[in-house]
Amino acid sequence: MTVARLEAVGFCAHYSPQGDWAFDFAFDLCRRQGLQLNVFHFLVDPFDPSDRTGQDVSAPERRELAIAMEKELRFHYEPKLGDYLDVGFRLCADPEWNELHRCLTRREFQLLVLPWPTAGARFAGKPLEDFADAFVCPVVLVGPESAREIHVNRPARLESDRYGLGEAIRAAEARPDHSERFVVNGLPVG
Repeated sequence: MTVARLEAVGFCAHYSPQGDWAFDFAFDLCRRQGLQLNVFHFLVDPFDPSDRTGQDVSAPERRELAIAMEKELRFHYEPKLGDYLDVGFRLCADPEWNELHRCLTRREFQLLVLPWPTAGARFAGKPLEDFADAFVCPVVLVGPESAREIHVNRPARLESDRYGLGEAIRAAEARPDHSERFVVNGLPVG
């Protein structure tokens, strides 16, 4: 069996406190290990099953929408990066599962970090935790109640030492977020 080396982390953008917590987790992991951070944003919000953005618009209108969304994405995240340059931004037009799988096979990430916006949140049309459990690579969910609430799927648990996830989780534990609880996979830690 070939074991993939961690070279890049994928992060799915979400404009929320949980999205910021997940970004901080992904960025901290990348900065500590000198990894590429790839920030993905979707034309249609994968967290909102009712979102119809970009549908029923002409190709020129769709391009204008994509440009506006990419600007918003960069304006939100670039100030947080400081002088860290190993970052890519991708606005994805295809359905989230297809696009993420394609990016994974092109080695644009080996670990995926997602915010968990609310209990019961959905991603790609299914419960977020089901998406994470079914996805073929290590996935880390951050939230929904605290930046210190980290959930990992089975591949992430298996690769946690090799990918430095234990260190990243300890760093998240030390992050002040006005919460006393730190949870990994639903179990209080420390």
